[in-house]
Formats: sequence, structure tokens, C-alpha cells
Amino acid sequence: MDTWQELSKLVEERLKSVSSGERRVFAAGVAERLMGRHEALPEDERAPFTLSLRPLLNSVWEGLLGDPAAFSAVNRGVAEYMLSEYCHNDGQDGPDDADESAAAATLHAAHAYLFGCQDFALWTGGRAVEAVDQHLQYLDETEEEPPVDLDEALVSELRRQLRDLDLIANFSEELRYSGAGMPIDTSARLRVGLRAPLSGRE
Repeated sequence: MDTWQELSKLVEERLKSVSSGERRVFAAGVAERLMGRHEALPEDERAPFTLSLRPLLNSVWEGLLGDPAAFSAVNRGVAEYMLSEYCHNDGQDGPDDADESAAAATLHAAHAYLFGCQDFALWTGGRAVEAVDQHLQYLDETEEEPPVDLDEALVSELRRQLRDLDLIANFSEELRYSGAGMPIDTSARLRVGLRAPLSGRE
């Protein structure tokens, strides 16, 4: 059986070898899963800053699905974050809202969309791995019995990421030049074939 460390390395290698379009979709899918989990939390556990990033993530998806005008919306969203109090170098003295898993993953996914480089996609996937660790720590601290041990949970998350990459590879030709726009029928097919399954939390 593969360890989570081995699977993590495999995800890294896959992200290095795929096209920038595939990296962009991978990052958006991971961020969408984390955002969906956050939005499903009880109201008093949801972070306002994280929820405020939903329009940014939606714009990322619109860009990935063939709307070139979304690039400007994503650019503005990232710029607003960069100019806000949440982007700082004050360490623990500054607000930590942007370090919440879904928020950080969304910001990484937005950068992955803008630049297409491996690092941002890898960091997005890393936030999902960290989120698993944090969730099991929370269950341990609240004296609830974790459903699985940490290693099993991390392996499950990384296998999900590899499955996502396998799915995305089926659409590699369409995604290679998606930044320049795409026909409406192709966009609709990607919406059904990629966004829906990648957004699933199971």
C-alpha cells in the first residue's frame, strides 16, 4: 500500500507533467471541494472572509469553462485581496482569515488560473491535505472519535487528487487553449464533465 508521502510525490510529479490548463482545473476543483465543505458548516462556524471569496472562485470557473472576460474579474479579486488587511506580513499579529483552508485554496486557485504554474496548483492541493489533518485534530480535541486514522485520511485525499487528475486528462485537448475561449457546446460539456464531478465532496 502506498504511503501518503509517496502519493503526495506522485501528485507533484503529475502536476509538473500536465498542461497549464489541466493544472488550473485541478486547483479549481480542490478549492471548490474545500469551499463547499466550508459553506456546509453551521452558520456560526463559517468565516466571513472565506465566504466572501465565493465570487472569485466562481469567476475562476467561468474562465476555465471558456469565458475570456473572467480573467479581468479574477485579476480584480486577487488585487482586492492583495490590497486588503488580510494580505500582510504581521505574522500572528495580523488577521489570519486568509489562512483558513478554503480561503487559502481559493486564492491559490485564482493565482493558478492567472499564471498556470505548477506551484500554485500544488499549494492548492496541499491545503486540502492540511485540512484533513486539521479536521482530525479538531475531532481529537473535542473528544469525538475520528472515523479514520490520520494516515488513512491523508491517503484518501491524495488518491482523490490523483483521480481528479485522471479525469481532467480526458479533457486535455479542450483545456490546452481554453484561456482564449471555447465554443458554447464545449463549455457546456466541460461544465458537466469536469466542474460537477470535481466539486463532489466524496
